Amino acid sequence: MNRWHFIFVLILIFGGVWLWESQVPLLAQTINRTPQPAIGYPAPDFTLKTLDGKSFNLREHRGTPVVLNFWATWCGPCQAELPAVEATFARYTNQVQVIGVDQAEAPDVVQAYVKEFQLTYPIAMDKDSNVANHYNVKGMPTTFFIDGDGVIRHMWMGEMNRITLAEGVTKILR
Repeated sequence: MNRWHFIFVLILIFGGVWLWESQVPLLAQTINRTPQPAIGYPAPDFTLKTLDGKSFNLREHRGTPVVLNFWATWCGPCQAELPAVEATFARYTNQVQVIGVDQAEAPDVVQAYVKEFQLTYPIAMDKDSNVANHYNVKGMPTTFFIDGDGVIRHMWMGEMNRITLAEGVTKILR
């Protein structure tokens, strides 16, 4: 019987050590990470004027997942994905905030595209590309999928279709 007590105590000790060693390190926890444009990190906050003269601040949308799409009118793949982005906005209107971020173009040029493609989601004007630079956007279109806690859960570089958009939205609605 004494041998079984000894084995039981060993299991308790090694089990406790194993639990302690397998815990998630404090630095790996999302809440303690510095905002940066990377999966698993909080999205950097920004404020931009929208095409309709309002203001869009990312932090104000905490609690709501956000699809952040960097684009420009001169970008062919951006033009090709606009109908899919609009369809995603229409489908998830009450669940997800879709925001287009136009890169350094004149508002009248962008307004013509909004009218031509019948876009109804907000378009923020990144007139100096400061936000795109802060998000390390190297090519367009680039899209960040940000969950309700403000953490980037998925990124997509290049043209998207309805399926790739739906996959990204699914990752931030969990």
